[in-house]
Amino acid sequence: MAHTRIAVIMAGGSGERFWPFSRLKTPKQLLKLASPDHTLIEQAVQRAHDLVDPASVYLATVPHLVGPLAEAVPEVPAENILAEPLKRNTAGCLVWLAANLLARDPDARAKVSIAVITADHVIRPAADFRRTVCAALDTAESTGGLVTIGIRPDRPETGFGYIEMGDNTLPNEHGITVRSVRQFREKPDLATATGYLESGQYLWNSGTFFWTLDGFLTELEAAAPNHYACVLAVADALARGATEAAEAAFAAIPSISIDYALMEKAQRVFVAEAAFEWDDVGSWDALDRSLSPDADSNVVQGDVIAIESRDNIVVSQVPGTVVTVVGIEGLVVAVTADAVLIVPKSRAQDVKKVVETLKSRSDPRL
Repeated sequence: MAHTRIAVIMAGGSGERFWPFSRLKTPKQLLKLASPDHTLIEQAVQRAHDLVDPASVYLATVPHLVGPLAEAVPEVPAENILAEPLKRNTAGCLVWLAANLLARDPDARAKVSIAVITADHVIRPAADFRRTVCAALDTAESTGGLVTIGIRPDRPETGFGYIEMGDNTLPNEHGITVRSVRQFREKPDLATATGYLESGQYLWNSGTFFWTLDGFLTELEAAAPNHYACVLAVADALARGATEAAEAAFAAIPSISIDYALMEKAQRVFVAEAAFEWDDVGSWDALDRSLSPDADSNVVQGDVIAIESRDNIVVSQVPGTVVTVVGIEGLVVAVTADAVLIVPKSRAQDVKKVVETLKSRSDPRL
């Protein structure tokens, strides 16, 4: 039986490393960080439309973002915007999705396959992305296994997880290399990342997943039985219209990533090597790779004057206010109506520490 394919965009993140632009109600997926014309979520939905019928595109998010996302991408059916009641990391997100699919159609387990993609990646060209995803979904449907996409590294990146490839190669008609997964590796130090790069046996973990609903649930039952039981309990409650019971069952599971809960424990895991260009828009320094710099290698947005300055990211959200920099190098300068961030690009990951401090003060500028 041919599977019905759906695409799910994980769009519930807070994007804290893009503060002060990214806020609680306008996180990074609602910002134009990889294009001057389109938000990240708009770009992600377009990619999803290239994979499946528009009516089969879902957004997985949190309650306070349902309205902003519905406004940002009205082409996504309102009933396809699924908000888990509490944050339970990516494992919880995908448990809530599976439960909703089962609640709506008890036969979904046997006939649905799922592409789980993200709202914060730069991907081009679209045709090669589609080709890679088709190979991943074909593999998931033919094996019943779990598939991820891996990115061939071009630098010893310490901010990404890695996938060690196994020896088994699976054929496909799309010209994509699909191999078994030997092991997932956590974010390495520089020396380890350099070794990974030189070995040629490691790919970056893209955080995208492809499986049949049956394959997902079968592996989940073995690897994370509490999460599997939660899927069944939530699906049953939602089918009966018992929203409070569904939320109570969901609240009982731990907050854990799908990598820890499932992917690192599953028996049938494969990786499709990306045929496309990819980048993770994870912190301010990513704008160097996603937006076009000027002649002095500065990336600027808004009313900015940069004099004798190079290799900076200077962005402003304040109309009518000119931001000027003189004689600086290697900095991020981000200006909003109520906050200014200045940080070396080499420490862009540390912006999260600012957010943690603001949280400790119960600061409203979050």
